[in-house]
Amino acid sequence: MNPDSPKPGEIFTPQKSRPDLLTRVFFNSQELRAGWRLILYLLVVVILAVLLGQVVTQLWKSFSPGLTPGYVFVGDLVGIGAVFGGALVMSFIESRAPGVYGLPLRFAPLRRFLQGVLWGLAEAAVLVALISAWGGYSFGGFVVQGGAVVRWGVLWAVVFLAVGLFEEFGYRGYLQFTLSSGIGFWPAAVLLSAIFGGRHLSNPGEGWVGASGAGLIGLFYCLTLRRTGSLWFAVGAHAAFDWGETFLFSVPNSGLVANQGHLSNATLHGPAWLTGGTVGPEGSVFCFLTTGLMSVVFSWVYPAKRLEGQPAPPSDATAH
Repeated sequence: MNPDSPKPGEIFTPQKSRPDLLTRVFFNSQELRAGWRLILYLLVVVILAVLLGQVVTQLWKSFSPGLTPGYVFVGDLVGIGAVFGGALVMSFIESRAPGVYGLPLRFAPLRRFLQGVLWGLAEAAVLVALISAWGGYSFGGFVVQGGAVVRWGVLWAVVFLAVGLFEEFGYRGYLQFTLSSGIGFWPAAVLLSAIFGGRHLSNPGEGWVGASGAGLIGLFYCLTLRRTGSLWFAVGAHAAFDWGETFLFSVPNSGLVANQGHLSNATLHGPAWLTGGTVGPEGSVFCFLTTGLMSVVFSWVYPAKRLEGQPAPPSDATAH
């Protein structure tokens, strides 16, 4: 290797020889500005998604469309490959360890993940219990029994782990990290959570109330990222909440109903403000209540002063 050749990331750091105007447009005092990094990342993600999508097209055709384990899992594997692949490319360009984008690979994240699983299950259980207490939920008879309960339960757990990894890193990984360096953590969190909620409107049966509930839950996951320093808690909570809705309580999940492998013939009955209607519990007024209560309790259990010790990434707003 030529000793005079630029090192990884060096071509994306400001050089004194560049014209001053060009430097101000593309760089802050330390690196390429957040907006340009986001554009590069999204470009890489789109390219990878298209390439991976072509590879697995035939696999998709072999599964029933909708909320089925195979169809969801294959689709989310494409998403995982795209968003994580894009982050790996950007980590090379930016000379950063991939773990700084939210999913460090250490022992501690396992503990955070398991804590998140408990919180996600508790959230789903309390939400359904509140709806049931007002007469809006009936468990019904079992659809699967015996060993099939374990098989389907594990299968859906794996599927929703993939969902949690894809959606949490996709919306609160590299995008959150980089956008925070440009406009601040909470403005970035609000913007990305609004996009996260809005994306749910593409689901059959979803509505504005349910999408708003999803956006609010996204903000809660941003709070867990802020306080714990990683996305592992959010991944666990997200996966467990979806598993609880879809398999354990057998209700619509963001407007989608499992086509196979749900535990019971559960029904929601009553006004949409109570049950969420076709959206499911995320569209219930109680979803806003439980998310708000979780945020308060989480803020108390995970205080900011004790856990937020990491320096913030450089901000385009303050770097000149």
